[in-house]
Amino acid sequence: MKLFIRDQLALFFFYMVQLFFTLLVFWLDGYTQIATLLYVCLLNLTFLIGYLSFRYIRNRSLYNSLSISLSTLDDMRFENQSAPLPKSFERLQKEQIQYYSQEIDNYKQKLDNHVQLINQSVHQLKTPLAVMQLMVQNRNDSFSASLNEELDRLKNGLELVLYSTRLDTFERDFSVEALNLNTFVRNTTSTNKRLFIRSKIYPQIEIDQSLTIVSDEKWLTFVLMQLITNAVRYTDKEGERILFQGQVVEGQTILEICDRGVGIPQSDLPRVFDPYFTGENGRIFQESTGMGLYLVKQVLDHLNHRIEIESVLHEGTTIRIFF
Repeated sequence: MKLFIRDQLALFFFYMVQLFFTLLVFWLDGYTQIATLLYVCLLNLTFLIGYLSFRYIRNRSLYNSLSISLSTLDDMRFENQSAPLPKSFERLQKEQIQYYSQEIDNYKQKLDNHVQLINQSVHQLKTPLAVMQLMVQNRNDSFSASLNEELDRLKNGLELVLYSTRLDTFERDFSVEALNLNTFVRNTTSTNKRLFIRSKIYPQIEIDQSLTIVSDEKWLTFVLMQLITNAVRYTDKEGERILFQGQVVEGQTILEICDRGVGIPQSDLPRVFDPYFTGENGRIFQESTGMGLYLVKQVLDHLNHRIEIESVLHEGTTIRIFF
């Protein structure tokens, strides 16, 4: 009703102006009987109310539909589709929905093709990468060590791209299973042993053998590898240890990853999970992309795990994953 009244304000104004000039003409022409003038006003008002009532009843479904908030496209329905205005509006609405649906489908198709191309390219790059790693696997010279380091960086970069493109189809590639937390952490740190050895930083695992979590091993491995890479990258002193602790607090299993690295400024902490945010440390360590912790947060949200981060500048960082 409010929308209808606002829509008819111009008609009300026009009616009042017309009535004023009508009465003015009567008055100037010598018709001074107040009763006759009031009768003319009442007659005009009756016709106006009748016309507005007819318009409102005929287009009521349109005004009601335009006045409510929609949750789905199906919510906009018109009770009286024989009236020209609601019928024309409904036709326009259907044409717009059809047009935009087609545009969205085209966009989705292009996006799917783009993601498929990226995944295919990454898989094609991983094959020669694996061959190069095998070629230098048993060589101990400094050149091979440097080449292995660059190959590991390239591999991590490709994994980052691959998992970021898979996030949109997370539900298609998801498998829940019970995992022994100690075994899982040891296997993941063993996979990164060259990173630890090369940086002269070592893992220290203090997790009870009985702790079990329920999660997706592949996605969780990606998360832990990103956290390990960050912990090693931002630990600037040789001989330090990265501590992995597991504990149960109020029935909830928590994994802590603690390093003694450069730490994160307090001003950067609220934004560390934002995409492409590198902060002050990103200007010092040029390898930072700002995507690692963002993807970690996104994956853990999909897994229904919570992550917290605490850090003190020049003292280290502690990350907790709540299962």
